[in-house]
Amino acid sequence: MRQLLKNRRAVVGGIVLFVIIFLAIFAPYVTPYDPVKQNIRNRLQGPSREHIFGTDQFGRDTYTRVVYGARLSLRVGFSSILIAIVVGCLLGLVAGFYGGLLDNIIMRFVDILMALPGFLLALAIVAALGPGLDNVIIAIGISYIPSFARLMRSSVLTIRELDYVSAAEAIGSSDARMIFRHILPNSLNPIIVMATLSLAGAILSAAGLSFLGMGAQPPTPEWGSMISAARPFIRVSHWAVTIPGLAIFTTVLCLNLVGDG
Repeated sequence: MRQLLKNRRAVVGGIVLFVIIFLAIFAPYVTPYDPVKQNIRNRLQGPSREHIFGTDQFGRDTYTRVVYGARLSLRVGFSSILIAIVVGCLLGLVAGFYGGLLDNIIMRFVDILMALPGFLLALAIVAALGPGLDNVIIAIGISYIPSFARLMRSSVLTIRELDYVSAAEAIGSSDARMIFRHILPNSLNPIIVMATLSLAGAILSAAGLSFLGMGAQPPTPEWGSMISAARPFIRVSHWAVTIPGLAIFTTVLCLNLVGDG
C-alpha cells in the first residue's frame, strides 16, 4: 500500500477511478435527466448550461447517459473478471498442485483458448449465445480464463517448492489445508495486479462488442453502443461520440495506472 501511495501516477489514477465509481453508484442523484427519455426538440444540441455535454440524436442528455453508462460498463467488467478469476484460478490450482495427466489436460484446454485473440473469442461466443449483456459477461469472462489459469499454475509451481510447503507436506497436512492455508494466500498478489489490468481490457471489450451491436441494446446507455448510435451524426454533433469515447479512454487509463502502480 505504501509503495502504491508513493507512485503519483497510480494515486492520480486511483482518485479519478474513485470519482468514476462514485458517479456510477450514485448516478440517479448526480444526473439531472432520465437516461432513456427522448426529447426530439433538443436533439443534437451542443454543450450548454442545461446539457453540459450536449444531447444526442434523440435529445437525451449525453452527460446523464455517460454516467449511467459507467454503471453498466463497470458491472460488466467486474462480473466478467470475477468469472475469469474464479474459474481460471481453480483450474490453475488443480493443474499446478496435482500435475501429471490432469495438468496436461487442463493446460491443453487453456492453450486451445489462448490460440484465439481474446476479443475474437468473446465475439464468437456472443455470436453463438446471442446479443445481450449477460452473454457479453460470460463471453468476456471465458476469454480471460486462460490468462488467470496460467498465472495461478505458475505461482503454485513456484510456491510448492518452498520450505514451508514441504514442511507442511512432511507433517501430513491435507491437500486442502496446504492449498487454502499456504499456497492460495501467497498466490494472490500477482492475481490482484492482473485482475486490475484485465478489468481495463474487459471494459474495452464490452464497449467493442456493444459497438458492434452484440452487447447492450438501445436505448440502454452503454458507452460502446452510444458511440455506435451517434456515428452518423459525428460531423454535426461530435460530442455525442467524443464524450463516451473519452469515458472509455479515461477509465481504461486509470485502471492501467493503478495496476502498474
